[in-house]
Amino acid sequence: MPRKALVTGGASGIGLACARRLMADGLEVAIVDLRPDHLAGIAGDVTSIHELDVVDGPAVNRLVAELEPIDVLVNSAGVTGPNVPVWEMDDEGWARTIAVNLTGTFNTMRAVLPGMRERGWGRIVNIASIAGKEGNPNLGAYSASKAGVIGLTKSVGKEAATDGVIVNAVAPAVIATPILEGVGQATIDYMVSKIPMGRLGQSEEVAALVSWLASDEVSFSTGHTYDISGGRATY
Repeated sequence: MPRKALVTGGASGIGLACARRLMADGLEVAIVDLRPDHLAGIAGDVTSIHELDVVDGPAVNRLVAELEPIDVLVNSAGVTGPNVPVWEMDDEGWARTIAVNLTGTFNTMRAVLPGMRERGWGRIVNIASIAGKEGNPNLGAYSASKAGVIGLTKSVGKEAATDGVIVNAVAPAVIATPILEGVGQATIDYMVSKIPMGRLGQSEEVAALVSWLASDEVSFSTGHTYDISGGRATY
């Protein structure tokens, strides 16, 4: 029986690339997204497509119970949040960004971990960001939420280290995805200027790293955040 993966935010961008790559690797893939109509032709290939707000913890628990067993979780659902300096940020924009990017990741991890631990095998890959390490100006909520994802990954990686469950994150620099529609051109130019390779990353490049982190080949690395930033990351 093929292993089953759950990919949040899997209808576009990095999530969609990860779903396609994992299916090419032979996994059965279920996608969770608020916009399942944006699947760009993948709909016939996935096990199930659910329209779900990952911030709703009980709903996430019900979905995971329906889909179990889940062997691989890729947390890719996310929003950029307000593109303003922190003194102009409103409460709603801050709260929603933290809720989707950080609490949503917590909800899905909490839901899948009992089954993974019971079976003695699991892979969790959280999509963080270079912004979580360095902070991007005018993206304070996004940067803070992704820093939280990195810290959560480190913590849970240690908690599940002897259970056969490996938990890691990837920290992309700016990637050419639809999420950039909510980011001003000046901010994009700033982010690209920080990348030694001098270009945007591609979703498929991130998916290749996620594929490896979701495999049996990763056996002695957990709680780590892997750089995929064209050389921008310095630690």
